[in-house]
Amino acid sequence: MTLFIEQCLNSFQFGLLLFLLAAGLTLVFGIMDLVNLAHGSLYMIGAYFAATFAVWTGSFVLGAVLALAATLVVGMAVEVIAMRRLYGRDHLDHVLGTYGLILFFDELVRVIWGPEGMSLQLPSWLNTSVQILPGIQYSAYRLAIIAVTMAVAGFLYVLVMRTRIGMLIRAGASNREMVGALGVNIKLLYTLVFGMGAALAGLAGLMQAPILTVQIGMGENILILAFVITVIGGIGSIRGALVAAIFVGFVDTLGRAFFPDLLRLMLSKDAASTAAPALSSMLIYLLMAVVLVVKPEGLFSTGQK
Repeated sequence: MTLFIEQCLNSFQFGLLLFLLAAGLTLVFGIMDLVNLAHGSLYMIGAYFAATFAVWTGSFVLGAVLALAATLVVGMAVEVIAMRRLYGRDHLDHVLGTYGLILFFDELVRVIWGPEGMSLQLPSWLNTSVQILPGIQYSAYRLAIIAVTMAVAGFLYVLVMRTRIGMLIRAGASNREMVGALGVNIKLLYTLVFGMGAALAGLAGLMQAPILTVQIGMGENILILAFVITVIGGIGSIRGALVAAIFVGFVDTLGRAFFPDLLRLMLSKDAASTAAPALSSMLIYLLMAVVLVVKPEGLFSTGQK
């Protein structure tokens, strides 16, 4: 029971982390109709910034804040310099253009930080365990990730649903031409939205940095999950991204944790250990296929945000 509770918390934490990445992706996709394969590179950049600034300042929290601001600036610069050339073009052009950005960012990181990778050390007050139930200890840092991500999700809800800029974002997702005709500065809106999406990706990267090694290409595999979440939740829907991310987090984490034991009842130990990760990954895509059959637009359409 203790293991099951811990893995459920791990699933929830991983799902919320995926939500940060998918929320920015679904905003950009839903509003700009832009397929951004380079979103994972911004996740990587956020992790590298955090590792660097934490060393420079001697503070994990201050380094994270500076990394978040730096990733926001990088995202806005990328939108102005590169992404504006892709608006209105075919999705194949988006894929080719943003794939070029992946190569650019990977080589840029190699030049600036080197090929070895980096690590981000946690402060002592986060690098500990907290008793959440009698006899059950859980990582304080993973609890902090859950708290921060829930706060960000609440902030996004208020921003998108209760503010003027949120109204413009929702209107831009529904009819960009009409919003522009009403006198709204679409270019500025796009820059702000893309920068916010980059900041969310950077936040996911910097929070994942103490758990995994900060290395070149670290955002490419997790980007696939972010696209799956965007499709399951509904393109342009923040609420859909949150629900889908939690689903995917549970399927992925619980599958990897418990599939080996289940498969050992039918297969050898080595075969079970090899097959379990593949089957847990397959379940994610099976979940996406089932959702698309039942609701082709995803769990929440853009009109239900």
